[in-house]
Amino acid sequence: MRVITIFIAILSGFAVLGGYFLGGFFPVLKDIQAQILNAAITLMGVAALTGIFNLISVHTEKIRQGKKGGVYSALLIISLVLTFLLGIILRPEHIAMIAVMNSVIIPVEGALMGILTISLLYAAIRLLRRRVDVLSLSFLITTIIVLFTLSLPFGDPPLLGDIARWWSQIFALGGIRGILIGVALGSLTTGLRVLFGADRPYGGR
Repeated sequence: MRVITIFIAILSGFAVLGGYFLGGFFPVLKDIQAQILNAAITLMGVAALTGIFNLISVHTEKIRQGKKGGVYSALLIISLVLTFLLGIILRPEHIAMIAVMNSVIIPVEGALMGILTISLLYAAIRLLRRRVDVLSLSFLITTIIVLFTLSLPFGDPPLLGDIARWWSQIFALGGIRGILIGVALGSLTTGLRVLFGADRPYGGR
């Protein structure tokens, strides 16, 4: 059984890669790739739905046992079920679903981003108390510049705005690109190890 799972994983991986690189020469590889990706997307959706049902089960048990925070668990379950039913009945493009998105989900995401910004500033200050070097000072300066210039509601200051944009595009954007390159290289290495059978996550290892 272990050999069969390895064979299926390697064959599926090479079929998807073949559809990307050789699909123009062999159209059948493009069709196989589309079928595999559609099956993977369907399985991911079922897995997400299973996770949601597990979340409901955990919070329902929390309410039944009368644990602390049961009110928030009840609010979570009610909101989840109502949103799920409205999405099925009205469809996501309905005006009511768009209103839920604009009035609930987007403001909550904005509030979380604001909390994250303040948390980063606090973390930078605490970092300076433990270690003072070029990297920690750069992190603190970048956080302060972005927080007090690019995020101002009444517009950028004349000179500080230009400095903030230059700083964020040179240092912050460069760091983001470095992280993304690292993630891409790590994903490529992991994919190659799975393709050649060195790593077998589908076998429980």
